[in-house]
Formats: sequence, C-alpha cells, structure tokens
Amino acid sequence: MTGFLIALAVVYLLPGPDMILLLQTGARQGRAMALATALGLALARGCHVALAGLGLAVLFKTAPWTFDVVRLAGAGYLLWLGLKLFQAETSVWGVDAGRQPARAYWQALRRGLLTNLLNPKALVFCSVLLPQFVSPDDGPLGLQFALLGAVLVAVGLAFDSAYALMGAGLGRWLGRRPLVQRVQQWLFGGVLVGFGVRLAVLRDI
Repeated sequence: MTGFLIALAVVYLLPGPDMILLLQTGARQGRAMALATALGLALARGCHVALAGLGLAVLFKTAPWTFDVVRLAGAGYLLWLGLKLFQAETSVWGVDAGRQPARAYWQALRRGLLTNLLNPKALVFCSVLLPQFVSPDDGPLGLQFALLGAVLVAVGLAFDSAYALMGAGLGRWLGRRPLVQRVQQWLFGGVLVGFGVRLAVLRDI
C-alpha cells in the first residue's frame, strides 16, 4: 500500500488540467466553488475506476476509434475552457462564493466531472496502475480492486482540496492586483489550451 500511495502522490503532484482548473476556479470564484469542482473530479475518478474494472481500456486497444472519440471530446472541452478564460472579465474576481446560486455549484461540479471524465489518459492510468497492486494471495481480486480504487479517489480528493484552497488564497492575493490577474488568467487559459491541443494530437494510449 505504501508504494501505491507514493505512486498516487507523484501523479497528483504533476501539473495537469485538473490542477489548473482547481487553481483557477478557487482564484476566480472562491473556495466553495473550487471544492465543488474537486468533488466533480472525484466522481469522475470513481467512474474511471469502475470503467477500468469493466475493461474499457481494453476496448480502447481493440477499437481505437473509441479512444479517439473520447480524446477529441476531451480536447475540445479543454480548448473551450481555455478560450473562456481569455474572454473572462477580471472584474468578477473576489466574488463571494457564499452568494452564488445553487446552480453555480452544479456547474462547477460538472466542469470538474467533464474535465477528468473526458480524459482517456485518466482511464488508462487507472487500468494500468491498479492491477499492479492486486495480488491473488491477498484475497478476492474484486475487493482489492475496489479498495485500491477507493484509496485512489480519496487521495485525489485530498490533493484537489488542497489545490482548491491554494487557488482561493491566490485569488485573495490577486484581488488587489488587476494587471497580475490578467496575466495569470491568460497564462492559465494558455495552459488549458495547450493541454487540449496535446490531447488532440495524441495518437496512442
């Protein structure tokens, strides 16, 4: 289990679209909205664990067009998020998340869900990592897989919550610096567009 936790920590510390989305949401919309996004990411990872258990990654291998469909949908979504950041106004920074309507929290959760769910690399990651830590000598394989999947989701949620709080702190700092806000906004938008382009040109699993 120690090796599994170390592997997860390494992966969750690497910059990716999930991290950028959390930092940006926390900075622009506050802690509560970012935590709602983190919950959406956790739900997506739970779906990936279940799909990995059902062997969907094998389908990606045997029918590459299914991988391409998910890949292009995910790339398009990341590009859309990045372009929205370019167009956003800096005047909305520092919004009190407590005043947001309930619909806004669902939208934040959905952004997290779709960002991760439409990333086929996340599914492949679950499909490759989890079986490495399952052993016939340690009990029922299905139970082991489910336990490891639950740990993967829980650890991911812990890291994502930390990034959400970091983003909220960044937003408070940027609230008094409009020029830096704009630079950060374009930087994060560019990074999301870059991730989208990289996913679009990905050719294999």
